[in-house]
Amino acid sequence: MVFAGFLAQLAAAQAPSRNPTFSENVAPILYQHCAKCHHPGDIAPMSLLTYKEVRPWAAAIGEAVVSRKMPPWLADPSIGHWSNDPRLSELEIQTIKAWVDAKLEGDPKKLPAVPVFPDNWKIGQPDAVIPIPEQTIAATGPDEYVYLKVPTNFNEDRWIVAAELRPGNRKIVHHAHVFVESPSPEDSKQTNKPSDPATEYAKWIQVHQGSLEWVRPDAPVIDNGCAVDDNGLFPGSKSSDLASLISSYLPGREPDVYPTGTARKIPAHATLNFQIHYSRTTGKAETDQTSVGLIFAKEPPQRISRRIDLSNQMFMIPAGDADHDVSECHTFTKNVLVTSLTPHMHLRGKSMQIIAHLPDGRQETLLFVPNYQFHWQFTYRAKDPIYLPSGTRIEVQAKFDNSPNKQGNPDSTRAVRWGSASENEMMDGWIEYVDADPQSSNTLVTSASK
Repeated sequence: MVFAGFLAQLAAAQAPSRNPTFSENVAPILYQHCAKCHHPGDIAPMSLLTYKEVRPWAAAIGEAVVSRKMPPWLADPSIGHWSNDPRLSELEIQTIKAWVDAKLEGDPKKLPAVPVFPDNWKIGQPDAVIPIPEQTIAATGPDEYVYLKVPTNFNEDRWIVAAELRPGNRKIVHHAHVFVESPSPEDSKQTNKPSDPATEYAKWIQVHQGSLEWVRPDAPVIDNGCAVDDNGLFPGSKSSDLASLISSYLPGREPDVYPTGTARKIPAHATLNFQIHYSRTTGKAETDQTSVGLIFAKEPPQRISRRIDLSNQMFMIPAGDADHDVSECHTFTKNVLVTSLTPHMHLRGKSMQIIAHLPDGRQETLLFVPNYQFHWQFTYRAKDPIYLPSGTRIEVQAKFDNSPNKQGNPDSTRAVRWGSASENEMMDGWIEYVDADPQSSNTLVTSASK
């Protein structure tokens, strides 16, 4: 009898309330999983903070959560454990489904505290906000890519623990990045001889205001970037791990909040380099003043938050090819703890895997996104840091669909090469990590393991 009673209690705990109300049952779910986007002034088309706001959308919300269209999440659920996984539990889905039938408000006094976004900053009130000069975007014409350098006016080095790149006009800002440009970058101290791989690589790329824009159509084709690490023929294409990119605004991407005890440095007198993609979607002239908010570390970090971009920029996707493979590899020469993984492609992106080949011969898939979507670009933040010993080779495997059947494909009749514009393509695996303690075990302790 005692065991039967326990089973009954367990079943009750796993079943939705018979008469769920917004105040007691639905609002807590929406506040935890949806409010960060569904609040006034953010990316979502409607706010979901009050009963009055939610009720008209009840049927649509029920359909979206039952189909798991919302909250959006693209990673294969059988691989990896991610701290920012927004997916609803089956109990939460059934609770919303039951509420949709009656749409009961319940006692407003039992409504939990409504999430607050200070001045609409998701990271909280920043210690510093650095805006770009106001931009005017004409009503007609092709998409515009703007590159702007803004001084920080920092008189001393600053360690930052969070950065949020916030569009001033979400109607026209499609995506944006902000980089730190040191007053005396290390790269300027290096000289390349004519025979250097980096110099050879530079022959094939177009650079605008210090940023890569596109690869020449007649450049060598290297789809298999794993034939030799770091794009083989052109190792100069691999970025430094000093994380000059401090924040990005992409559809579905959260602000950049670095792991506890870590931070990134913005040197004194540094400049911020903004790259902004404007789309002309309203049919009228618009203005924008995008800005980045920064939160400073209260004390020097225990570890530096590092990032490396594994990018193949020499591939070519044939016209009409529905399943084209492009890869890139890099071998770590030190022990690391991976804190996040971000796949990045454009409109023809189909899928991406990030695989770790361990020194002892084992292979571990760290992330698999089987149905990549350009309009939902997530950073997958490891619930527990993924330990990779020195000698681990990271393989990024991407597939592209350049066929007429690919939704949103700008033109399936032409071969596609690397380019910053959305109608071209990119192939990036962004990896954030910290240097591991030298005393760390050589046993793989990974959030990808089950």
